[in-house]
Amino acid sequence: MTASPSLALRATDPRSPIEQRSVTLQFDDNVLLPLLHGEHDRHLARIEQVLGVRVASRGNRIAISGGSDRTEMAEAALLALWKRLEQGQHVGTGEVEAALRLAEGSADGEPRLPLRDLPAIRTRKGAIAPRSPAQAAYIEMLAKREMVFGVGPAGTGKTYLAVAQGVALLQSGQVDRIVLSRPAVEAGERLGFLPGDMKEKVDPYLRPLYDALHDMLPGEQVARRIAAGEIEIAPLAFMRGRTLAHAYCILDEAQNTTPAQIKMFLTRMGEGSRMVITGDPTQVDLPNGQPSGLAEALRILEGVEGIGVARFAERDVVRHPLVARIVAAYGRMDEQSRAKKERYGTGK
Repeated sequence: MTASPSLALRATDPRSPIEQRSVTLQFDDNVLLPLLHGEHDRHLARIEQVLGVRVASRGNRIAISGGSDRTEMAEAALLALWKRLEQGQHVGTGEVEAALRLAEGSADGEPRLPLRDLPAIRTRKGAIAPRSPAQAAYIEMLAKREMVFGVGPAGTGKTYLAVAQGVALLQSGQVDRIVLSRPAVEAGERLGFLPGDMKEKVDPYLRPLYDALHDMLPGEQVARRIAAGEIEIAPLAFMRGRTLAHAYCILDEAQNTTPAQIKMFLTRMGEGSRMVITGDPTQVDLPNGQPSGLAEALRILEGVEGIGVARFAERDVVRHPLVARIVAAYGRMDEQSRAKKERYGTGK
């Protein structure tokens, strides 16, 4: 059961320098077709809204018309969504938004692969596909590099994809264990004032890592693997003095490390290990005047062979669309603050 372009026409509107294109896709499975449309054709309407094309449906055909590049993006997005449906995967609002981000990224030159052939992280719970061009590049980097930095705002999937890659490597036997770590830096509370023993005090800081693990593995398997030492979740301070061999190590929230702490973590790397360091340089909770270890490490290690750096921006946020707009608004405020400091600093 396939979808194929049955008609492709090109024409130039004399009133516009933009080349126009029309394409009609024919889909052979009338059971899946309503899922592609979405309730009340909302998926097609969203493609029209984002790409500025016209999408019309009749029977088992969908016609797309508009600027040549935009029509090509819409076609790529629809075919990628159709492939998901043929594979028995869900297509909802999130998947449509992801297909649109990837299609627009392809027009900018990345990812270079067709949307249907993008890299994915394969766990026993299913394949985890990228939802933005930056995620596609990140997934490729996680597969090929021994040490990867994932840097960018919240909601871009940095930690989630890093944990997914670790689970995939553990399940395939390529590593013996996963080590997940975070600095226990508070944003208002201090550890000493929290109730409970040390584990209970630090668990709230590590909760996002637990949540990602439970998305990849059944709950009882997470508990069993933690008990067996195959998965270790610990504060960064517990890493000192260790050598981590044949392990997949993630340092999350690395913007809250000091230069000494991040150096300590990076030098724990042993034979057969991989490391992923994630963080958002705009959300530093260190005391005023304390430099971020992440920022320093990125400067020092730039260009070092074997290290990859994946950079995310607000356009890569894959949570609720409002999150991307919030990140962009704060980014504009930060730019304005920096501009004011530079202006006053130069005496203007």
